[in-house]
Amino acid sequence: MQKKRFDELTTRELYELLALRTEIFVVEQDCPYQEVDGKDIAAVHYWIEADGRPIAALRVLKDESPIAIGRVVTKSTHRGQGHSRRLMQAAVADFGNRELYLQAQTYVEPFYASFGFTRTSEEYLEDGIPHVDMVRTATVSK
Repeated sequence: MQKKRFDELTTRELYELLALRTEIFVVEQDCPYQEVDGKDIAAVHYWIEADGRPIAALRVLKDESPIAIGRVVTKSTHRGQGHSRRLMQAAVADFGNRELYLQAQTYVEPFYASFGFTRTSEEYLEDGIPHVDMVRTATVSK
């Protein structure tokens, strides 16, 4: 697993991460929207590679309040292998001492609930896909 702040990414790594997210969120899910949204600059990027290319990724917007996890994505050919779970475990381990927020596609709400996230909104459509807002309260280290 890789983890880097934006300014640590190589040009190729950034390109590959954006290409993966565009492949899934824009092309596969048929949602034309501005994928390059300016938020990557302040994010910590997590990803898993196969054959030198990202196959799963997420970003943590560490400067937002609450901290936001987003763009959780796995290449269709690599789903069901626990990659998103590994990425979420790493992000929660790194930032779980603070409140965390995410917008979940409704069908994966149980996945995020397994990390302690709870629904905080009614279902709504974003880009034509049902979503819910979810929050995970900060955990205190003992």
